[in-house]
Amino acid sequence: MPKSAAARSLVVLLHGYGADGNDLISIGSYWQDLLPDTVFVAPNAPDACEQNPAGRQWFGLTRMNPALLATGVAHAAPALQQFLDLELARHRLEPSRLALVGFSQGTMMSLHVGLRRSAPAAILGFSGLLATPERLTAEIKGRPPIFLIHGDADMTLPVEASHAAFVTLAAAGIPTILHTRPGLGHGIDEAGLSAGGAFLRAAFAGELARAMPPEPVRH
Repeated sequence: MPKSAAARSLVVLLHGYGADGNDLISIGSYWQDLLPDTVFVAPNAPDACEQNPAGRQWFGLTRMNPALLATGVAHAAPALQQFLDLELARHRLEPSRLALVGFSQGTMMSLHVGLRRSAPAAILGFSGLLATPERLTAEIKGRPPIFLIHGDADMTLPVEASHAAFVTLAAAGIPTILHTRPGLGHGIDEAGLSAGGAFLRAAFAGELARAMPPEPVRH
């Protein structure tokens, strides 16, 4: 729950393949002092994981096949859209007071869904990729600022996936930053958490126009 009396913003944390909401909800505690009037929620993906029955999946993910990714995000999107709408209504917040934060498969869902609804305040994606890049221009409904963070030693989902996402997002006129973490594998480190939290705070405060570079940037 927010430290202030009423929530003024909502951060939804979307976990990766084979995990569940408990895997990311602690990030909310890490950011709570930075975002004291924010509610953090971390839903479980809808399906039991095919490869780890104790975990959850947004969709089946046996290999990074573009057609399977397209089918997967399309399958999972309606339920996630409904969840986001219900959470915003429950906290009496406008769609612009929502930020999506994803890790791995959760980043795939954050980008897919977040770009196909009334523009949220921001999207923060760790170690992910952009599914169906060829459909983005036709299906996009908003251009929220996006911050991608990816370890350059990621052997599960190589950093090139975020570089490809960056190129597509930038070409679509979406304000995007890609930050590569040296030596980091498939995970989130403290530097990434710190940078991500500052990004969200600026987004909710309406300060990203000054904080974001005028052109997409990767570093």
